[in-house]
Amino acid sequence: VHLVESGGGLVQAGGSLRLSCAASGRLLNIVDMGWYRQAPGKDREWIALINRDDISNYLDSLEGRFILSRDGPKNTVYLQMTSVKPEDTAVYYCYAREVEHRINTYWGQGTQVTVSS
Repeated sequence: VHLVESGGGLVQAGGSLRLSCAASGRLLNIVDMGWYRQAPGKDREWIALINRDDISNYLDSLEGRFILSRDGPKNTVYLQMTSVKPEDTAVYYCYAREVEHRINTYWGQGTQVTVSS
């Protein structure tokens, strides 16, 4: 499984940004995909996931500002970020979880999001 993120960049506080994560390879046993982020000097933090039934879950502290969607035929997951804050500045990592004989987690290379105040 190969994941490629795109869409990061510099955005002003209060603005919006959309991240994409395109998955390729053997995807049959992927049960969900989502995003983590890692701010400078902090641990990597889970923020959202969406499963094959398009049910999504989010970090409570996001307060509904981020929305996850999935384009099944394109094997792509989108993270729509709105009302961004400087504290959203981080490297955002896409992940995919595969359940076969065991749980495997695949990661993208990360994309930088910088929110200016």
